Amino acid sequence: MRWLLRRSSDVALIGGTSKLGFNEFRRTVVSTCRAVLVPRFGGAEVLELREDVIVPDLKPNEVLVRARAVSVNPLDCRIRAGYGRSLYEPLLPLIIGRDVSGEVAAVGNSVRSLSVGQEVFGALHPTAVRGTYADYAILAEDELTPKPETISHVEASAIPFAALTAWRALRSIARIKQGQRVLVVGGGGAVGFSAIQLAVAAGCHVSTTCGGESIEHILAAGAEQAVDFSTEGHEQSIKGYFDAVLDTVGIPETEKMGINLLKRGGHYMTLQGEAASYADTYGLTVGLAMATTVLMKKQIQCRISHGIDYQWAYMRADAEGLDEIRRLSASGKLKVPVEKTYPFTLVREAHEGKDKRIVTEKGHREL
Repeated sequence: MRWLLRRSSDVALIGGTSKLGFNEFRRTVVSTCRAVLVPRFGGAEVLELREDVIVPDLKPNEVLVRARAVSVNPLDCRIRAGYGRSLYEPLLPLIIGRDVSGEVAAVGNSVRSLSVGQEVFGALHPTAVRGTYADYAILAEDELTPKPETISHVEASAIPFAALTAWRALRSIARIKQGQRVLVVGGGGAVGFSAIQLAVAAGCHVSTTCGGESIEHILAAGAEQAVDFSTEGHEQSIKGYFDAVLDTVGIPETEKMGINLLKRGGHYMTLQGEAASYADTYGLTVGLAMATTVLMKKQIQCRISHGIDYQWAYMRADAEGLDEIRRLSASGKLKVPVEKTYPFTLVREAHEGKDKRIVTEKGHREL
């Protein structure tokens, strides 16, 4: 489920008109706009809505997007709370946010695939330092794609970051193919639900674990089996072995289960990689080196003991993946449910609500 920020007006929108009237954005490049800033790490109360935040000049490959809606991702809440501080602390105050849907307001001089006034949606890389919680967001050309006419800005803004994270794991790492069996651990979150739909669209047989409240809509999306993780001994209810396991929960219990349910030659992918936590604890240089060592050790252990591939999966910008996401979204085969929308001015309330939903009753974090 996604939580969205919007403007309470005739059009769903993250922000107001900044220094421009609504009809001026196609002709004028803005220099300032409203944005939500994180001046220090902490709870939702640290978020500040500021006027007249500078809009940087566009680089040749960049696009200025007039935001109509953005989603509130778990990653946004974690960064606000201090996750990734080794990277972000020197850059405070920081604009967070990854997803956006809106219209092209201006383009860099090397942009060829998009034009001013075109409706687009897309997502920034996890390490981007200027996020989308602003009236105007800046993304690279390959981070955007035309928005299908069949979906609204609110619906579109819920999709790209989650779906690209899932696409990266299933299509770039595991390279799933028709007829293979895929297990998604934590199918009730936005990434997990996107992964289910992407795997179904690829012709795979999909099973998942999820909260009981998610079972009905997961089965409706094409999964062949959905097991309630809150039931005792749910691991024994999962049928057969799998070619790929995407673990969106990433705790020791789900990692052990996922690895044990893989066929030899299969792929285990977790979204809970440890690179950021090591970097935050030991500094970027030492921390990333330590994280690489930990990952390599796990990969060797899994290859020797189970004959499988072990990977930490992260979202990356991918033009091919974004194009497939656009096509599936246009045809109704890829959706991320929007649970609630908030006006831009209530961003603190949106984060408070998201914080309460990130961890479920049994402490499982479904991304």
